[in-house]
Order: sequence, then C-alpha cells, then structure tokens
Amino acid sequence: MSKPSAYAANKAIDSVQARLTDYAIQLRYEDLAPHAIRAARMCLIDTLGALICGFFGEPCRIARDLAAQMPDDAGVSVIGTRMKCTPDMAAFVNATTARFAELTDIYHWPGSSVAHPSDILTPVLAAAEHAHASGRDLITSIVLAYEVCLQVACAFRNDGFDNTNFGLLGTAAGAGKVLGLSADQLAHCLSMAVVPNNILKQARRGQKTMFKAVASGQAARAGVFAALLARAGMEGPHLPFEGKAGWIAHVAGGRFTLGALGGGDVPYKILGTRIKNRPAAGPSIASILAAEKLAPLNMDDIHEIIVEVHKLAKSNTAPGERPWPLGSREDADHSTPYLVAATLRDGSVTLSTFDDAHLSNPELRALTQKVEIVVNDDFTRAYESVPQEHHSRVTVVTNSGERLVAAAGGDADDLSAPRTEKQIEEKFRSLTEDYLGAKQVSRILERLWSLDDIADVGVIAPMFTLA
Repeated sequence: MSKPSAYAANKAIDSVQARLTDYAIQLRYEDLAPHAIRAARMCLIDTLGALICGFFGEPCRIARDLAAQMPDDAGVSVIGTRMKCTPDMAAFVNATTARFAELTDIYHWPGSSVAHPSDILTPVLAAAEHAHASGRDLITSIVLAYEVCLQVACAFRNDGFDNTNFGLLGTAAGAGKVLGLSADQLAHCLSMAVVPNNILKQARRGQKTMFKAVASGQAARAGVFAALLARAGMEGPHLPFEGKAGWIAHVAGGRFTLGALGGGDVPYKILGTRIKNRPAAGPSIASILAAEKLAPLNMDDIHEIIVEVHKLAKSNTAPGERPWPLGSREDADHSTPYLVAATLRDGSVTLSTFDDAHLSNPELRALTQKVEIVVNDDFTRAYESVPQEHHSRVTVVTNSGERLVAAAGGDADDLSAPRTEKQIEEKFRSLTEDYLGAKQVSRILERLWSLDDIADVGVIAPMFTLA
C-alpha cells in the first residue's frame, strides 16, 4: 500500500493552500459575527426556495433520474424526494436544481469576477447531512464556503474559466470543514478540488444549453468528492496553486493575491452577496424593474424600445447587435431584450416567462427585435462605484411618436439593497407554497430561522419532500 510520508504531506502545501486551510480550521461558530450568522440563515432559506421552484426543470429531472440509478439508503437526501444517494451525487442533483430557476444570489463588487456563491449551499448541506452535523456546524461551514468562494472571485481575472470554479473551491472548504477533516486532510481536499476540476466559460457563452445550470452541480459534486477522498486518506497533488503547472499560472493566469479573510474587523464576504428578486440574470433585473413601471402595454402600439444599461449589463445580457438570438430557455433568462419585451407584454417576469408558449410566441419574438440596448455612462459609473447601484431606463416609443419612460435603480428594490428577513420569507413563500402548502412552509421557516438550535441537520431535507 502506498502511504504519503510526512515529507510528502508538507511538500503538498503552498501558501494559498496553507492560508485557506488555516482559516478553515480556525473558524468557529462562537467567533462569527451575529450578522454573518443571520446572513447564512437567509441565504440557506433563499436557496432552498429556489430549489423547490426549479424542481421540475428538465436538467433537474435528468439529474434525479441519474441519481435514482445509484441509490444508497444510508446516503444523503435528494431534496424534494424520498430518494437518497451518495453525498457527491446528492450534491450534484441539489445544486443543479437550486441553480436552474435563476433565483439564487449573485456577487459582483467593483473589481471582482461575477460569482453565484449560493452554489455552495446545497452541497455543503449534503456533506453536513452525511456527517450528522449540527445547525451551528452548518452555519460555520456556509460562512467559510462563501468566504473562500468570494475571496477567489475577487482575485480571479481569467474570463476563460467559469464562475462555478469559485463555488467548487468554496464547496471543498465548507464540505471539508463540516466533515471534520484535519488540517492535512483539508489541504489535500483543496488540492483535489482545484487540480482536476476547472470548468470552462464556454458553459455560458454563445447559445446556451441546460448545462448552464448543470455546471453548478458539477462543481458541487467535485467539491464534495474531494472532501470525501481526503477523509478516506487520499493525497492530493503537491503545490496545486503555486506549482509550475499549477492553478495560478494556468487557470488564474497569474497575479493572484487573496485579500484579508473575514473575521474581527474584516467583514465576512457573505455580507456582500446580493439576493435576486426576479428569476433572471442579475444585470437584467434593473431593466425588468423599470419595464414593470410601464407594463402592460399593447404590443401592436409599440414602435421601438430603448433600454439604457451599464456596460457589463450590455456585454453580459445583450452582446452584439440586433437581431437578438433566442434559442433556449437558458438564452432567454440572460437576454435583456427578451426580458424587457416579456415584461412590457405580461407585467413582470416569472418562471412561466420561459415556457414554450412564451419562447415560441411570434408576437413576443417580434417585440424582442424592437429593443435597442445602449450603454449609459452614468449607469456604468454607478455600477462600478461603492456603494454599488444597478440602474436602467426603459423608453417605449409608440407608433404615434409618444415616449413612455421609466427608470429603476438606487432604491429599496435595487439588487444591491440589503434584504430583510421579511423579504426573504415572502420570497420563500412565493416560491414554495404551491408545492408544499402554506402550513408546511410555515413549519419549515420556523425550523430554519432557528437553524442554530438544530442538533442534526438531517431533519431539513425531509421537510421539503413533494407529495
């Protein structure tokens, strides 16, 4: 049998690996700031609501069907079902399902890469269920996973690799923490996450497919699997970040420096995440909110629609020029032209906005082609400043020449505005009551708001079983 020597174990550690490992090992629930604990509860509730809302999506069904071929009665819950499978497979299904509806949180502070840190929540929950961990252990691991994910997002600059890689590292750290790995094991866990698993940005470039959501599941599965491998005694590659053929040189593209990690006077990164209030790409939400102030309108009376946005919103959700492509549901929820047209027609954007009836509607497709997206420099400056604001202005020109104008941004509905517990609860109810019933949803909320008092988080998933 091949056993790693003490020398080999020491040589496996580089400075990035050591810094993340030390931070993970030392982080304790008792040291967490109350607002970080509150944020972890809110993010968990929000993400589980998004999971139930997206449960019947096609990639989610495919993932569940695959998991059903790998049952494990002593395993981890596939949320929404009575099925159990291995922790890594459960992480894959649950993360894919949570991501599908485009309702989970987003992070993009000035200078950082875009990230969806809630990708870490269901895989860390899967590891916690596997370990029979307490609610406090889960909270600690969530705060840790967010910290790792978003610290990497802030330092990363290579647009050729997908943001799900940040969640992969956060998941590995959080899963390793909740599984009780030693420092050496956690260092190897991070190595086995980062070296063999790097998701390309092609997952969400050009015409998008259902893999846009599945990339989150793939990262989740890889992060949990790395933690399980490390717990079993597997040794990861040496110098995974800083080696000559390592992650910094060939994935990050060099010049990679982590910032100050959360704790004490340094705010935890989980406090900087932004929770969505519409099922769409984050940079499109301000345009949806502006269009809602004009909707609904008679489509036959619309001559032109001008949408002013910040620079990133145009490059991410309306690249190129008209005619705007629209090949799939995944294209639609990242298309500002489509989202504005649908809002003006229907009054808002919901999951039904992306059903076949909408996507194939010839009038809606024609209305989408009347949209012009332009960059507003003032909006770009507001987006790239701190505090960050998400502005958009929609101008509808009617056939008679009348101009109808509405704007959004910088108010309580702004994507950057902090959400209250009441808002989180209202969103959760709106996403889940049709599936679980109002009484069950109330019971779930009561338990999750008291997550700190749960002795074994294995009680959480069964509360979400759909009839």
